[in-house]
Amino acid sequence: MQDLGETIKAGATTVNLGDTVGINMPQETRELVSYLKANTPGIDDVVISVHCHNDLGVATANAIAGIRAGARQVDVTVNGIGERSGNAALEEVVMSLKRRGSDVMDGVYTRIDIRQIMATSNMVQEYTGLYVQSHKPIVGANCFVHESGIQQDEMLKNRSTYEVLSPEDVGVVKTENPDIFLGKHSGRHALKDRLKELGFEISDDKLNDVFSRFKDLTKQKQRITDADLKALVTCCDEISSESLNGANGNEINSDGYEPVPKISSVV
Repeated sequence: MQDLGETIKAGATTVNLGDTVGINMPQETRELVSYLKANTPGIDDVVISVHCHNDLGVATANAIAGIRAGARQVDVTVNGIGERSGNAALEEVVMSLKRRGSDVMDGVYTRIDIRQIMATSNMVQEYTGLYVQSHKPIVGANCFVHESGIQQDEMLKNRSTYEVLSPEDVGVVKTENPDIFLGKHSGRHALKDRLKELGFEISDDKLNDVFSRFKDLTKQKQRITDADLKALVTCCDEISSESLNGANGNEINSDGYEPVPKISSVV
């Protein structure tokens, strides 16, 4: 701490704590920042920064722990790319602050335009060739996808039940009500609601018939498209997956959303 004090005395304006090998746990990061604040001469005159690697999968948690202890600068990367297992992900840290900063982090916030997150993420993926996993928080293809019948039913009533942030928050534009993908776990409520959106008002008897054939089709295709649903309603014969948008149903965009292409700020 004395060396840091001398560094500050010599004119340093930022003190960076680097977990370069990604070994720290969040509690350790919080304790380290707290100790630094309590025992370093002149620390109140500089910015404390944390640099967290993701070797153990806790880079974002460490960054948040540092912030909660008093760090006011964090090193982050878009999509969490970086050496070895990467660094704390910008989108995860930013949206954590946006969603919980006022509740548990003394009102900490950033000036980043969160509506540019998805477009920026996709741009970085395109230029680096480093594509994120579908379940990657905030920017993954499955972030706003709901297939479970229970979740779909609640989503139709109140989206906040299963979404802590909306796709529009991060710059995702809805195309065809893509929050809900119909698949083997979907129920009658979700199916009826989607058919209504497509312009089909059908009786309960007809719905039972369509739902039965819908469940048969889900054994052949992972996700059912709107074109499949139209065919199920208008066709009475047995429908094979080959006749409905291809054999494997991969033609539909996996996330059902398209990002806003314009980037108006650099983050």
